[in-house]
This record gives sequence, C-alpha cells and structure tokens, in this order.
Amino acid sequence: MDDVSSPAGATAPVISVAGVGIRFRRNRRGRRSFKDLFSDSRRRSRPGEFWALRDVSFDVRPGEAIGVVGRNGQGKSTLLKLVAEVILPDTGHVVVRGGVAPLIEITGGFVADLTVRDNVYLTAGLHGMSRAEIDERFDEIIDFAEIAAFVDTPYKHLSSGMKVRIAFAVISRLDEPVILVDEVLAVGDAAFREKCYRRIEQMLADGRTLFLVSHNERDLKRFCDRGLYLDGGQLVLDGPIEEALARYRSDHPPRPAA
Repeated sequence: MDDVSSPAGATAPVISVAGVGIRFRRNRRGRRSFKDLFSDSRRRSRPGEFWALRDVSFDVRPGEAIGVVGRNGQGKSTLLKLVAEVILPDTGHVVVRGGVAPLIEITGGFVADLTVRDNVYLTAGLHGMSRAEIDERFDEIIDFAEIAAFVDTPYKHLSSGMKVRIAFAVISRLDEPVILVDEVLAVGDAAFREKCYRRIEQMLADGRTLFLVSHNERDLKRFCDRGLYLDGGQLVLDGPIEEALARYRSDHPPRPAA
C-alpha cells in the first residue's frame, strides 16, 4: 500500500480498522465449518469464495471527512457496513468509539405496513432517541422531507423518492459523532439533493466525522479532505482526496467513446 498516513495529534481515533478482511461466497456469505475454527484464517478460502476486503488498516480522527474511492465491487460499501457493525470481519478488527448515523441502504430499516409517523418513531428509537426527543424533532423531520401530507400514509405507498426523503430526514437528525454515507446523495431531485448537501455540511461544521462512498468526484471534493482508494479489496492509497482520485483515474482511465 502506498503513502498511508494519519493526522498527527494526541486525540484517540474515533475509528480504528486493523488488518481487516472479510470473505464471501459468490452468492452468500461463506459458512465456517468446525475445522475452520482451528485453521489459519488466511488459508480458509475454498472454491467459490473471494475476499471482498483483505488486510485493510487505517485510523480516523474525530472531525475528519474521508472519501472512499474505487470501482464497483472493490469493497467500499462492505467497508462502511463493517464500520456500522452491520457485518463482522473474518480477520482483524474494527473499533468505533461513539455512535454511528448510517446513511447506507437508507430505506432498509423501515417497515412497509407502518405509517410514516410510526416509522419515524420506530427508526429513531432504534437508533437511541427517546420518545421525548423524537416528539421534539418530529415536525422538523417531516418538514425537511417535505411529505407532511403523507405522514399517516403506509410507508409502502410512498414513491421511492419520498422513501429516501424521510429516511435521510430521520437519520441525519441523529446526534451520533460518525456519519456513514453510501451513494445516497446520488438519488432524489436536484433541489432536495442540495438540501442534503447543506445538512451534511452543517453536521461537519458541528465536528462530526464523515465517511463517504461516492462515484461523484464533485461530492468527494466538496466534503472530503482525505481519500481511501480501494482496489481488489485492498487499501492501495490513503492520502489527500485529490491524490486518491488521481491514482484511481490513472489506474482506471475512462474508456474512449465508441
């Protein structure tokens, strides 16, 4: 791996990733046998398996804004899910000091048959907000999502754009110190997307830590000062976002138009 660095300073990392690897089967997670428990994890690969990430290590300091760069299928979203503790690594470990606001697979935690109102209380509650806190922020959440007319409508009847609006509105109101964003900024109309941008900038100004996966260079440059370039499931470069993007473009130049 080239040019791996972390900001100097005595502040403890808010995220520590050490020697992390995760292995999948082609269509589902590989299951470990009893024999696997006593074998070298680096020798466990069997036919049909591959390492989505391998030997990835880095630290993130509080208040950093990090962009994860790479082609599809190189482990970017998997890395965010590891930090969110949605999945666990097969090797190494991930330590997150503080809570996480996960803007990844953004509508996945909502219940289709419940109303928008009930989903707001359920989702925010599952992320640690008290009912009193949700009561206080409910109107703000609905106003941000611009769906006041549908607050008592079952979630399953909303359009895909409306689902993203309410999900972003809820998750972005959490007080967690770490924000994980996976391509969610690519959805929705331009006006709402700009509103999301301003909300994320506000969160960064409040000292939050951002972990952003995006294929949009403009978004990466707008929010991030540091880049992690993943290729082949490995961390190839950890440095300024401009360097990470330049290395990515060098390794994978755009194909000429036919």
